[in-house]
Amino acid sequence: MTHDTQLLTLQAIAALVPHGSRVLDLGCGDGALLAHLQQHRGCTGYGVELNDTNVHACVQRGVNVLQLNLDQGLSLFGDQSFDVVLQIDTLQHLRNAETMLRETARVGRLGIVSFPNFAHWPNRLSVLQGRMPVTKRLPYQWYDTPNIRVGTFADFEVLATKNGLHLLDAFGLQNGARVAVWPNLRAGTAVFKFQRG
Repeated sequence: MTHDTQLLTLQAIAALVPHGSRVLDLGCGDGALLAHLQQHRGCTGYGVELNDTNVHACVQRGVNVLQLNLDQGLSLFGDQSFDVVLQIDTLQHLRNAETMLRETARVGRLGIVSFPNFAHWPNRLSVLQGRMPVTKRLPYQWYDTPNIRVGTFADFEVLATKNGLHLLDAFGLQNGARVAVWPNLRAGTAVFKFQRG
């Protein structure tokens, strides 16, 4: 993703977070989103990150960060202890993705999830040609990807229903622009805002 696309994507996701929210950002990376939420939306909270380099980057940005392995769960946090729990480009890296989704809904009043949409049309075309996709959004070869699972916009809708989650907003992002019509086909990123049903 280009820097402009990353900024537009960050802004589109940040717009889903109510002003002044207490936020838990799971897999927060270098803390850019949480720093943006603090500076532009008056939010407070914590990032959770495992990677040492990213933890250091969070500290440099002034973001509160906890170094935890998300595959071990969120038992550290009580029910509804945050207004919003974010999982931005995290779900596809987790072994316990469904459990972590339920934990997101337990710990936060609202959950916001985004992930690469494997059903985006260029990915479909690659698979039809007999190859796993390599795109700006999925830049790795099949043998060196950090993603341990792939999912689609439509798959997440089914998973949310199965787990009793009420979708408040659902759309795609393509090059930082919101895609409301046919997002499963037309968007490289799937975005969902939900709460427990």
